[in-house]
Amino acid sequence: MSERETIAAIATGLTDSGIGIIRISGNHAIDIGNRLFRSPSGKSILNHVKSHTIHYGYVIENKTEIESDWKDFIIDEVMAVVMKGPKSFTGEDIVEIQCHGGVFVMQKILTTVLSAGARLAEPGEFTKRAFLNGRIDLTRAEAVMDVIQSQSEYALAASVGQLKGNLYERVKMLRSDLIYEIAFIDSALDDPEHISLEGYDERLKNKLDDLIKEIEKLLSTADNGKLMKEGIKTVIVGKPNAGKSSLMNLLLGEERAIVTDIAGTTRDVLCESVKLHDINLQIVDTAGIRSTEDVVEKIGVEKARNYAKDADVILYVVDTSVPLDESDREIIPILKDKKFIVILNKSDLNSIVTEQDITAIINEEIPEQKKINMIKTSVRENDGIDKLENKLKDMFFAGEIKINHEIMITNIRHKEALCQAKEALLLVKESIERKMPEDFYSIDLMSAYASLGRIIGEEVDDDLVEEIFSKFCMGK
Repeated sequence: MSERETIAAIATGLTDSGIGIIRISGNHAIDIGNRLFRSPSGKSILNHVKSHTIHYGYVIENKTEIESDWKDFIIDEVMAVVMKGPKSFTGEDIVEIQCHGGVFVMQKILTTVLSAGARLAEPGEFTKRAFLNGRIDLTRAEAVMDVIQSQSEYALAASVGQLKGNLYERVKMLRSDLIYEIAFIDSALDDPEHISLEGYDERLKNKLDDLIKEIEKLLSTADNGKLMKEGIKTVIVGKPNAGKSSLMNLLLGEERAIVTDIAGTTRDVLCESVKLHDINLQIVDTAGIRSTEDVVEKIGVEKARNYAKDADVILYVVDTSVPLDESDREIIPILKDKKFIVILNKSDLNSIVTEQDITAIINEEIPEQKKINMIKTSVRENDGIDKLENKLKDMFFAGEIKINHEIMITNIRHKEALCQAKEALLLVKESIERKMPEDFYSIDLMSAYASLGRIIGEEVDDDLVEEIFSKFCMGK
């Protein structure tokens, strides 16, 4: 555990609440806490208490007046928790002051702690110290923020699994297998008289197949893991007055988008997070796509096209009460090479446009399109949302989202490192097939070992560490 400044921050949200926590961590945390905390009898006791104990008393201002005057300087009635390193979250001495949760009182106590010798913690600095002091690996550190940011039961389950060390243990197992093979090759090359490499190529090849299969299993969860964590990027497109904004409002359960009978009302994009039962959608309502001379509307149409390019899924809303026209022909090419659902809206009115009409025009504009996902809705009658949810499940989660104990890759950094490890192992297989010398195997095996190490933080540089923890919230 390295020598560092003692840090402090408010560990709870900066809003009025029942309880607030000021966290202090570092070599002088207990000394600072002892200076500011008084028991009901007026004694400074924190320097003498056992670790992992909680004590009732008061926080006083950082004054030098005589002891008998301490009651004149009380800030709040509190509970003080003492946790001595290395058996604490950061691996350092920690004092947590649990006070009343008013913003003013929390800030006043924090200011007093800082005046007593602590420094204001940077975002994520407590968790970073836990990582640097070997209390947690990088996957568990990242999972801390993922738990905080979870927007669904499934995202939370995946994050908690990572926080428990599921991914860490799997990666450690893979690295252990790799380092064994690296050590075996090096030993055999150094001492060929006692360690034979005869038949080793075939054994290593079988081992590589197992390792690659294990990595591929992890990678197969990455797309769904990302969607569970971040939500499905969903863009609503359609021509003016098709019912896009009404659909957006229905999904949100409130009137966020302006809805009128005037074509071109929506001129900019509206972005919202929507929880559709089991599924999170990062949903974007866009301007109606059509040819227009209106400069502002034209910008909105161009934005709609750009957002559609990056979408995980496009909801193409069609007003079935009016004929298809050139605006529809402008929209359909946007769907090419994308997952999309055609929303046949206004099914409560006399339908002019049928499923066959839509299928025909899509096949005409995108001949290679094989499957067309289509549902009928009536936004006005609040009909069809369950169908939309089920269709999204079919498209992204094979019909069902399950909470289980399988490891889920939710971080793009982890995915990239796994891909690099897999590529390195494939190079080893290629070297075996080409009958290359065994020391070539070690180079790529070590590359795979290092790539996996970057996932758990054993092969990372300071810049990456700073980048990861800079995204954390204050107090964590």
